[in-house]
Amino acid sequence: MEDMKGIILEYVIEEYADDEDDEITFDTPLISGGIVDSFSMVSLKRFLETKYKISIPDDKATPEAFDTVNKIVVLVKEFL
Repeated sequence: MEDMKGIILEYVIEEYADDEDDEITFDTPLISGGIVDSFSMVSLKRFLETKYKISIPDDKATPEAFDTVNKIVVLVKEFL
């Protein structure tokens, strides 16, 4: 599943990184670090659902579950 981690990380960097100098890793805090806001979290959820043909229930799409790429991968795997 390293490929999934890479795809999600690349998407996050392309869509949400403010500056090319910001280094975002698999463990970078996205929500609590201010990289992804609540509106962006919705678009990230839609990306994941479309890309992986899954449905993530709203009650599972929490800021905690979306706070790092590693946590997002765990969430996605739950619904594959």
